[in-house]
Amino acid sequence: MSMSSPLTESQNTLIKIVIAEDDPQIAEIQQRFLERIADIEVVGVAHSLQEAKDLVQVFQPQLILLDIQFPEGSGLDLLSLLRSENKATDVILITAAREVATLTTALRNGVFDYILKPLNFSRLETSIEKYKVHIKKLSALEKIAQSEVDAFIHAGNEDAHGEVPTGHQRRETRLPKGIDALTLEAVKQLFTNSDDAFTAEKVGKLIGSGRTTARRYLEYLTASKVLVANVSYGSVGRPERRYSLDQSTR
Repeated sequence: MSMSSPLTESQNTLIKIVIAEDDPQIAEIQQRFLERIADIEVVGVAHSLQEAKDLVQVFQPQLILLDIQFPEGSGLDLLSLLRSENKATDVILITAAREVATLTTALRNGVFDYILKPLNFSRLETSIEKYKVHIKKLSALEKIAQSEVDAFIHAGNEDAHGEVPTGHQRRETRLPKGIDALTLEAVKQLFTNSDDAFTAEKVGKLIGSGRTTARRYLEYLTASKVLVANVSYGSVGRPERRYSLDQSTR
């Protein structure tokens, strides 16, 4: 467990972050990424859940970058503990776990973001910048109106300019029957964190569903211009649709 020195008075506007990652090399990469982002202070790096608990107790960081797989247990247990103790620490999960059940548990415990490994700088930077905006908005509030509540509750529906859609706009983008928001997000994350093309069968295995269910989500995302589908032929000449991220939207 490594620690930085406590923040000085002139540094107290920085966002204090703890990295909890059992792989030292991955933790080092995360720390180097964070050093490239303004107004961030990495106050400690933990390679075990107990070290992470200790760092949270000592430094009371605003944010923790938390892995799920640790030799002695699950990062989801630490997340649950933080919530049960009402700790004022937000969590961004950075994990290789692609199961929908894991994502569902994370969202129910109030994670700020869920990033799939392998981590890239652009995705982490986007998440941290959104967190900065989130904190800034909260600190500027004196009392809330419904519009402010909507801005936080529906933060995932922000457009490219950071604006929350109106009620009418949200109704227009309501998901169709048979499309679950959590599963949809899990499918989108597969492509966001990979340049590969996937078949419906492969996606089904990755998210823990059948091929038919996966195909429904893939076709929805294709119709929404998030993905593109191309036909390829297997070794026996059987055509199959392979899906990849629509590069024109990146």
